[in-house]
Amino acid sequence: QVQLVESGGGLVEAGGSLRLSCVPSGRTLSNYAMGWFRQAPGNEREFVAAISRFGSGTDYADSVKGRFTISRDNAKNTVYLQMNSLKPEDTAVYYCAATNGSNARFGVDAWGKGTLVTVSL
Repeated sequence: QVQLVESGGGLVEAGGSLRLSCVPSGRTLSNYAMGWFRQAPGNEREFVAAISRFGSGTDYADSVKGRFTISRDNAKNTVYLQMNSLKPEDTAVYYCAATNGSNARFGVDAWGKGTLVTVSL
């Protein structure tokens, strides 16, 4: 099973930006459609964004449309989540996800361990 390693989380002020990265350990990224999910304290894990294997298709939760951008560089074996105009309600642990299907929003085969994003007022 693919192992996913996230990085890039941290503390940022409201209105600021962060970029998360995810690398599959020992596997080729282009074998998977990828996604990002998040889980805030006391809440269930929720979908954030997804991208197809070669980046031709993307999908976003309504709450992040226009602010977040998912992308991938298969040559660098890395998937990204660029987060702009961050809000305190974006505070959560963000998880990278991989799927053998076409859209991680509808099924995940592997999860990363997560990276914490904290947005302060």
